[in-house]
Amino acid sequence: QVQLVESGGGLVQPGGSLRLSCAASRSLYTINAMGWYRQAPGKQRELVATIAGGGSTTYADSVKGRFTISTDNAKNTVYLRMNNLKPEDTAVYYCNARVLVARISDYWGQGTQVTVSS
Repeated sequence: QVQLVESGGGLVQPGGSLRLSCAASRSLYTINAMGWYRQAPGKQRELVATIAGGGSTTYADSVKGRFTISTDNAKNTVYLRMNNLKPEDTAVYYCNARVLVARISDYWGQGTQVTVSS
């Protein structure tokens, strides 16, 4: 089991920045990959960024060059730094932990709202 607690969402103007945090209940070394997903009203949840245990990262095309995913293993925390935010980035952002032990298990946080509006 992995419990995930997100923080850092809020209201920001277009062009602004936010940093989301996700604290895991166990060492990130025991988790195969961490990621951020988002879901806007009326839309399906979509992948934003992932980071694997070895440090490799992936990003959705829509956020490349603006968002950065990183980890602090000492704090069991994954971050999503979001720069140059756009109104279309408005969504609930969810933290995900993927653990592979015989089968894939996905764990989710409760979500944090990000609203980009002037």
